[in-house]
Amino acid sequence: MLCWYLNLKAGIYFDKIPSLCVRYYVPSMTKEEKKSVEKYPFVCKKDLKVCLKDIKKNKEYNFCIPKGYCYDGASVPKFFWRVIGSNSDNRFLVPALIHDFLCENHNCIDNNKSFSTDVFNALLESSGVCKVKRFFMKNSVAFYQTMFCNWG
Repeated sequence: MLCWYLNLKAGIYFDKIPSLCVRYYVPSMTKEEKKSVEKYPFVCKKDLKVCLKDIKKNKEYNFCIPKGYCYDGASVPKFFWRVIGSNSDNRFLVPALIHDFLCENHNCIDNNKSFSTDVFNALLESSGVCKVKRFFMKNSVAFYQTMFCNWG
């Protein structure tokens, strides 16, 4: 496994460098397919095996994000784009992939919302996102998870 990031809270490992791309309209698409592309413009191009280590609890979680998994990128409201960056900012694509998958699949990490936030923050740090932006994004995501993701 490729060590993507390791700190005192989390270890993040992938079996390969994540392969992501942007989905786009094709003339033959139906309205429903076009709506799907609008809502979830990014896609994981290859199966991605992920190993997350919760250093504090000495637990390890292994799961696979399947080829074709679609997601919306970083959920940054447009009025914050000048300050934070847009949802398509390259630095946000891998953190958003992992975080969105965890929000939809809580069981992958035993419904541990706090750990998912630690992982998101670690991935942002590994992508070179500055402390101020990470703080804002991490806390916004924690709030969003509490309100809308039905964590156990």
